Amino acid sequence: MTSLFVAAGLTEQKANETLKNKQVSASFAEAIELAKHTCEVDKSVGNLLYQISTRLKHKHHLPTIVSYVASKKLKTDIQLNCALDYLKNNPSMPLDESKFSEASGVGVEVSPAQIEDVIEKLVEANKAELLEQRYKFNTGKILMNARKLLKFADGRIVKSELDMQILDLLGPKSEADLEPASKPKVPYLSYYVWGNSYTLTTNSFSEFLNIKMLLLFLHRIFHKLHCSTTGNGHQIFIKCFVLMEEHLKITGGQVRTRFPPEPNGILHIGHAKAINFNFGYAKANDGVCFLRYDDTNPEKEEEKFFKGILDMVNWLGYTPYKVTHASDYFQELFDLAVVLIKKDLAYICHQKYEELKGINPPPSPWRNRPIPESLALFEDMRKGKLDEGSTTLRMKHVMEDGKQDPVAYRIKFTPHHRTGDKWCIYPTYDFTHCLCDSIEQISHSLCTKEFQARRSSYFWLCNSVDIYCPVQWEYGRLNLQYTVVSKRKIQKLIDAGIVRDWDDPRLFTLTALRRRGFPPEALNDFCAKVGVTGNLCILEPSMLEACVRTTLNNTAPRVMAVLYPLKVTITNFPNEAGSLDIKVPDFPADESKGNHVTNLTKSIFIERSDYMEIADKSYKRFASDQSVGLRHAGLVLTLERAEKSSKGDVVELFVTCKSVEDSPKPKAFIHWVSATSCLECEVRVYSRLFKHKNPEDTSVVPGGFVTDCNSDSLSVNTAARVECSVKKAKVFDKFQFERLGYFCIDPDTTDNTMVFNRTIPLKEDAGKN
Repeated sequence: MTSLFVAAGLTEQKANETLKNKQVSASFAEAIELAKHTCEVDKSVGNLLYQISTRLKHKHHLPTIVSYVASKKLKTDIQLNCALDYLKNNPSMPLDESKFSEASGVGVEVSPAQIEDVIEKLVEANKAELLEQRYKFNTGKILMNARKLLKFADGRIVKSELDMQILDLLGPKSEADLEPASKPKVPYLSYYVWGNSYTLTTNSFSEFLNIKMLLLFLHRIFHKLHCSTTGNGHQIFIKCFVLMEEHLKITGGQVRTRFPPEPNGILHIGHAKAINFNFGYAKANDGVCFLRYDDTNPEKEEEKFFKGILDMVNWLGYTPYKVTHASDYFQELFDLAVVLIKKDLAYICHQKYEELKGINPPPSPWRNRPIPESLALFEDMRKGKLDEGSTTLRMKHVMEDGKQDPVAYRIKFTPHHRTGDKWCIYPTYDFTHCLCDSIEQISHSLCTKEFQARRSSYFWLCNSVDIYCPVQWEYGRLNLQYTVVSKRKIQKLIDAGIVRDWDDPRLFTLTALRRRGFPPEALNDFCAKVGVTGNLCILEPSMLEACVRTTLNNTAPRVMAVLYPLKVTITNFPNEAGSLDIKVPDFPADESKGNHVTNLTKSIFIERSDYMEIADKSYKRFASDQSVGLRHAGLVLTLERAEKSSKGDVVELFVTCKSVEDSPKPKAFIHWVSATSCLECEVRVYSRLFKHKNPEDTSVVPGGFVTDCNSDSLSVNTAARVECSVKKAKVFDKFQFERLGYFCIDPDTTDNTMVFNRTIPLKEDAGKN
């Protein structure tokens, strides 16, 4: 279907992303086929059809709304948005097409003259402010009023008309107009509440000079919207206001975030963004961040994951304000579940797991069960009187993705690592997450975009049990190409023997990146450069690698190592003792940062690739007819003879040396190590584990991601040599091997053998040979 989606205007990448969602891709394909009966599906039509396939809640309306698009009755995003809103609020059939057409602006044509007239009146109404503030005037309020008066006008034409009239009024921009406006530093936030988008900027909210007032205002917006959908809105609004005031008294308006991982796997590169955002946002606003383990699934949780998560948070440079567990609140959560039942907002259900799977499971025949009966059965669940899998507690709520009555509690006869056998019922994420946020007085519940479908459930549950309701903001996930991060899939790679463990340096788990030698500062810098948006961010690893190079260039001391040694004997060594101490700067660009001493001896090793018997014109290193310099030694080598094996391979070079001052300047200087005082070491060189950008895309890798693995992704060299100055280095210490790349000491290092992982090669230089 990729070609079908591309023909409808999607990029190939977007088409492949869409195919991962079976429901959306099936709906989009059906919409395209329906539209083809009436019109050609070009990019403009395809864009509207794609929005329909992702946003239409009730699929029985698909043929109708597609026919309106195909017949050009719905031509703009604004019309489509209105149409989708109408269908959402009027799901029943048959559809009243006259009301639908009216609500969607079918047949409404807004002429350029109408637009010009409305904009002219709005500009005149704001003329005094425009003349005073000139081009620093916030035109957003004019556009907002224009949208109310010209609901179905093309927004681009409206904006263009406004720009033209402002230019006519004020004339061209002066130098003063081009200077940036001074603004008070107030957090910028974009968020969504009940399907409506709000953007808070420093211009429109300059009066909110502290986070306390900003939070209070956000809650007022949300609860006003929420309460407008209820019958007793005034009373609920007052209750929400009181709870908000209580929260602010407890926290003093402090920013409080949390990082809530499940302790059933190792953190990966996407978690680095979440850690940076949650801890970083709190730090930037003098707040605090909790590390809360979502330990509600005892079957999959292991102690090594608890320790590993905290270790990685600390490694990235953050210290949790407090380490908590969802299990700390099991009693409070149980009590709140009882409150929900007593309000007839939850019930005991006996449908099996197989029946509840998917978006539209059959309605529960127990939904209207009497409250006392549900309370008694819930107590039986707690006491272990009911079989595992036979009974659940479900909430009477429809989530934003259409899923009805999500499960709040299920039975699991599995001991918990912290509470032992005290509980045999465990709350689900949908029930636990928001309530724990409330209990911990979290101010900003920051989560990735896939939790947007749970947002209404989050707010509904807190308000239903009458507790403080934090505000949830979603942001786009971070994914890298050429990798998989799913716990299940990584475990499959481990079980198949393709990678060694969760910290195999070819993976993009945080433990793997640390083992490979990626410094935490580079990961934090990468996350900062990626930024926080609402869109899914899919990047090639090269951007991360660039951040790693930048960091290591300033922090990794230079040493010399030879990966594939070729022995060289200097026949006229300038010291009778056969040894010279050479001072080597740790950072040649800034010698004030220190140096170390390495040993130059009569016999040395050079890189085998640095010698060529017959050099071509582009070759600049050592050859039979071409001298070469030794880095840091101040010597130039000239070949006397080459000794070869019986197979004709060069095994040793005999050379003479002269000082740099007494020789013509060589074309190149090469690295080296002493043959008698160097350390033999093992070097592991890694390349991409997968051959394709998206190994999980079955249209590109039909055999599955395991078949896409690169069998040459690891090269082990046990004959490498490194200068002895690194002998006392510790595990995870990092170095730049001159001319070769950045390397890190691996935990497999022993007293007898040092093991280095190549972190990353040096920047490629196409002109260097």
